[in-house]
Amino acid sequence: MNINIDDFKNLKAMVIGDLMVDEYLWGNVDRISPEAPVPIVCVTHESQTLGGAGNVINNLVSMGAHVIPIGTVGSGKAGQMILDTLKTLDIDTDGIVSEPKRPTTRKTRVIASNQQVLRIDREIKTCINAQTLNKLVRIIEKKINQVHLIIISDYDKGLVSKELVEKTVFLARQNNILVLADPKALDFIKYEHVSVLTPNKKEAGIAAHMSIGSREDLFFAGKKLMSQVQMDKLLITCGKDGMVLFEKDKEPYAIASKARQVFDVSGAGDTVISLLGLGLASGASFKDAAMVANAAAGIVIAKIGTATATIEELKKELLS
Repeated sequence: MNINIDDFKNLKAMVIGDLMVDEYLWGNVDRISPEAPVPIVCVTHESQTLGGAGNVINNLVSMGAHVIPIGTVGSGKAGQMILDTLKTLDIDTDGIVSEPKRPTTRKTRVIASNQQVLRIDREIKTCINAQTLNKLVRIIEKKINQVHLIIISDYDKGLVSKELVEKTVFLARQNNILVLADPKALDFIKYEHVSVLTPNKKEAGIAAHMSIGSREDLFFAGKKLMSQVQMDKLLITCGKDGMVLFEKDKEPYAIASKARQVFDVSGAGDTVISLLGLGLASGASFKDAAMVANAAAGIVIAKIGTATATIEELKKELLS
């Protein structure tokens, strides 16, 4: 494998996407509620971390990369938590715009006995207004010459519109910068002309308007999406079955996952796109960058909660 992950510290990435707060209530269960057939969780402690596009930022920072975030937050405590956390990571928050009428998305997960038993989402999925869109595009235009890659982290919360993607891709092409997108929209045409798209198998099936039940189905869906969205590279993640790479004028290439105990798949897609982007931006081949991304994803799914891999963990994993 021709890739040096120590080079990642020399890269700067722009992350455009839905910034969220992931909250965790940790506890134990020892009985069922007498009021309803549900477990009673005795909470022992609470924690918060960056979620959504914020988790992409955490994954990049854990590899030593520098980040410019582009997005929105609300005016409440959750939005302030995001800004404060980014500042502790020495990340400039000039690219984050506050929209008071769009509160920050919060996902609260209840974890008991190392298992997620409940998730509560607080969110509004309205689109950003025209003023915010124009402001973000101006910021992207101003800062794009500082970065080596752009990651669009779309959680379908109203930030990543077709217009924002189009303007970002246009600016990136002018500056010869890679654009990777992790999609949530049902229509992938929104991401037309991005450098790499990284859907999971379910998302790919929905976008291709077909059920993926076999390897042949997956290959057909991938080729169909490559043609529809007009991109050069596509990576479809398949959970415990690894991932499949699609490149223009090449046969699909499957990468298997190492067998391991899975605790939590939360944020694994964020890890994949982060490490894939760093690998490609450092000059690695699509295959080598994807293998590193696959290894990193294997590390984080063996942890509980929204997690990242460290450089030391990744080096050890790649040598094993």
